[in-house]
Amino acid sequence: MLKYLCKTFSETAAMTIRHATETDLPAIVAIYNAAIPYRTATADLEPVSVQSRFAWFQGRSPSHRPLWVVEVESIVVGWLSFQSFYGRPAYNSTAEISIYIAPSVHRCGLGGQLLAKAIQESPNLGLKTLLGFIFAHNQPSLRLFESFGFQKWGHLPQVAELDGTERDLMIMGLRI
Repeated sequence: MLKYLCKTFSETAAMTIRHATETDLPAIVAIYNAAIPYRTATADLEPVSVQSRFAWFQGRSPSHRPLWVVEVESIVVGWLSFQSFYGRPAYNSTAEISIYIAPSVHRCGLGGQLLAKAIQESPNLGLKTLLGFIFAHNQPSLRLFESFGFQKWGHLPQVAELDGTERDLMIMGLRI
């Protein structure tokens, strides 16, 4: 079924990556919340609310730390955000990126398209370094980042506890 869905929308559907608007926030939160039960992409253990993510959304800027959504047939099915790293001025040319894709379209190539755009647009955003913080057991995301040239720059053993299981965090980095 998934292969059929991916093939269908890749051949017939219009896919667009654009800056997120406030009206996208419910879809962004829904996609994020859908990732929580899998325990592979976020350290949040309970769903978040649209209201709780409003300040985070307001902190995004198209020219500095954008938030992009990917749409298929006018439906938001994924997103990528840039987050300032460590909050100090000396790190202004470094950003952490996060990618979330709706489960119904996992493994359809949308994460790769978002990541490619992030790398391509980084110089225009004044970025020289991109980072991804990825759980070590999230092999699909690690493979995705590695396929775009990211290298393992750090390994934080057992820093997260998900449902009683301690998990490692990998820091993936790419110099632009």
